[in-house]
Amino acid sequence: MQLRPIFILILIVSYLKPAARAQQAPISVQDAPLRVVVAGISHGHAGWILGRMDKKDILVTGIWEPDTALAASAARQYKIPASMFHRNLPALLDEVRPEAVLAFGSVHSHLEVTEAAAPRGVHVMVEKPLAASLTHARKMEALARKHGIHLLTNYETSWYPSVHKSLQLTLDSNQTGTLRMARFNHGHQGPKEIGCSKEFLAWLTDPVLNGGGALVDFGCYGANIMTALMKDKAPVSVTAVTRQFKPTVYPKVDDDATIIVDYGSAQAVIQASWNWTFNRKDMELYGDKGAIAAPESATLVLRNTGGKQEQRTISPEEAKVITDPFVYLAAVVRGKEKVAPWSLYSLENNVMVVRILEAAKLSAKSGKSIKP
Repeated sequence: MQLRPIFILILIVSYLKPAARAQQAPISVQDAPLRVVVAGISHGHAGWILGRMDKKDILVTGIWEPDTALAASAARQYKIPASMFHRNLPALLDEVRPEAVLAFGSVHSHLEVTEAAAPRGVHVMVEKPLAASLTHARKMEALARKHGIHLLTNYETSWYPSVHKSLQLTLDSNQTGTLRMARFNHGHQGPKEIGCSKEFLAWLTDPVLNGGGALVDFGCYGANIMTALMKDKAPVSVTAVTRQFKPTVYPKVDDDATIIVDYGSAQAVIQASWNWTFNRKDMELYGDKGAIAAPESATLVLRNTGGKQEQRTISPEEAKVITDPFVYLAAVVRGKEKVAPWSLYSLENNVMVVRILEAAKLSAKSGKSIKP
C-alpha cells in the first residue's frame, strides 16, 4: 500500500514533536523571576522598583499602599494598572504569595511589614536603616530568626564598587595595616531643599516615623560601613552632638549630627547632615600602613605612609559587587549569594547600626558618651 504524502508528513511531525519537547528544558526556580510585593511607596526611592517593572528578572505581583491618592498618582506616573494596588498587606500576601517584600514606606513601618511577611515565610528587604528604634529592630530580628527568612537592609553605598574595594583592601589585603581612624561624610542640602515629595517629607522629618532627622537618615551609612570594617564588633562608646541649623524648616528633628564611635583600638567620625552644599557620600580610612579615600562611587585614592598617592577607577567586576539591590536580593533568595554576618546588607550588621544610632540619640540628648 502506497502512503499519501499528507500521511507521511503527519507521521514525521508526530515523531519530531516529542523530541522537540525533550530539548526544551523547563524553566527552573533558579532562573524564574523573583516574585515580590512592594510594601509602601512613600519613600523617595520607590521609583527604583516602580520604574523597572518592565524588566523580567523581578516580577512585582502587587503593591501595598494605604494612601489611595498616592497610589493613584503612582499608577498614572508609572502606567501601572490600578488593580495592582492594595490597602491590606496581609491579604495581599495571602493572595499573591510572593517570595519577598520590598519596603518603601516609613522606617517605622518596617516592623509592620516584617510582622506580616515573616510568619508567611516571605523574605524582606527594607530601605535603610533597618528600624526606627532598637525596640523595633529587636522585634524584627526575632521574627526573622524564628521564621527563617532573610531580612536585608538596602543602602545606596552598598552598590558602590569603591566601598566594596575599600572593605577588601582593608580586611583582606591589609592595604591600611591596622585601622585607626575612619571618617564618613554623608548627606545633602536637605530633603525639602532637594525637592522630596510631601508624602516623603511627612515621615522623614518626624521623630517617630523616621526615628530622628539627619542623624538617622545619614548617620546610618557610616555606622553600616564601620560595622562591616569592624566585623560586627560592638563599640566601647558613642558620643554625638546634633544641631538644628534650620529649625523653621525642620522643627521636629535634628538637621545635622556629628557622631564619634569609639572601639578602643579604632575610632569613626560620622558627619551626617542636611546642610552640605552638595550631595555627598564619601569616606576616608586611615591605618598605620596606609590610607584609602573613596570620594565617589567608583573612585579610590590610595596613600602610603610616605605620602605616595595613587588614584584608581574601580569597576563592579573588580570589586565583585552587584550594583542592583534587587538582583542581589534575588541571588540571596535563590542561594547564589551568601550573606556574611558582618556584611553591609546583613541583619547582624544592621541591628548593630540601630544600636549605634540609638546610643547617638541618647548621647546628643544627655550630653554624655553612651555604651551601645
